[in-house]
Parts: sequence; C-alpha cells; structure tokens
Amino acid sequence: MNNLSSEVTEPSLMLPKLTTEQALAEFHAFNQQFNSVILATVNAEGFADASYAPTLQLNGCFYIYISALAAHTQNILHKPAASLLFIEPETPANLFRRQRSMIRCCAKPIARETQAWAQLIDRFEQLLGKMMRTLRELTDFQLIELTPKQATYVRGFAQTYHFSEEDLSADFTAKDDIQAQICEKH
Repeated sequence: MNNLSSEVTEPSLMLPKLTTEQALAEFHAFNQQFNSVILATVNAEGFADASYAPTLQLNGCFYIYISALAAHTQNILHKPAASLLFIEPETPANLFRRQRSMIRCCAKPIARETQAWAQLIDRFEQLLGKMMRTLRELTDFQLIELTPKQATYVRGFAQTYHFSEEDLSADFTAKDDIQAQICEKH
C-alpha cells in the first residue's frame, strides 16, 4: 500500500479543531516566526509574479522595503495589492500538509520624508541590522505598507481557517487595548 494514503488517515496527523480566537492567535504566532515573506503580485500584463522580501510585522500590518528596480515593486505601484505566503519548511513527511498562512493585502507606499517612514526604517534596522543601514540610503527603495483584507490559515489536514478583514482588525484592536492596559499598570 502507498505510504501517503496511510499518512493521510494517520490519527496523529489530525489536530483538534480550534475556535476562531484560538486559530487567530496561532495564525499570528506562526507568522511572527518569519522575517521574510513570499509575495504574489500582478504585473501590467495581468501575469502573476512570485518573489520574496524581508518583512516587518507591526500593528496588524506588514511592511516591506523593496527596490524600484524589482518587478514586484513596479507591480505593487501599478496595482496596489499583494498576496503574502508564510509557509513552514519542506520535509519529505509534510509535502501535503505544510502549515501556512496566505494573506491578501492592500498596498500603500509610505513617503520617505515622513516620520512614519523614519520610525519604520529604524524598526527594520533593529530587525535586520547592518544591511538596513546601507539600504535606507538608497533612494530607489520603497517602503510599502501591506494591510490585510482576508487571510487563510492552514494548520494541517482538515484544519483550514478563513479570516475576514473584520476578524483581523478586531483581533488587533483587542491586542492594542490589552497592550494599553498593560502599559497603564506599569
């Protein structure tokens, strides 16, 4: 018998179902493991392009700092949308059940001369170090804010969760409220 068919029905592969709140928490924890993201963008001819970029995750949004010379930057500036993919590393045992999240986003460039740009680039520098000090001076680079509109989280077989913009924004509003309460106590 094929090992794959027995793998699919193996009870240990079936994880218990989560509530929406539990799935959202696990979705965010999963995404936070990554410092780069796989991007899908659409070019002017309507063809999909796949690429990747380092990413900063902050306040419910994702930020990428990308060169205007790259196809994905031109695609985002032409059509301000992107799909993000975070996916666990491939192993022979998980080819059909890799944990992953897919996030559809609206994209918005952040102007270089703003305080928001400077603060976000400082955060990128904290995250990525020395290379970011060099890249911040290159004027062809664009800082892009990616705001989630829909997301899908796959944690295993028969374990797919779909999140709306309301789910995602309510989740971060709640986190912001909790963080504010923690700050007030200290």
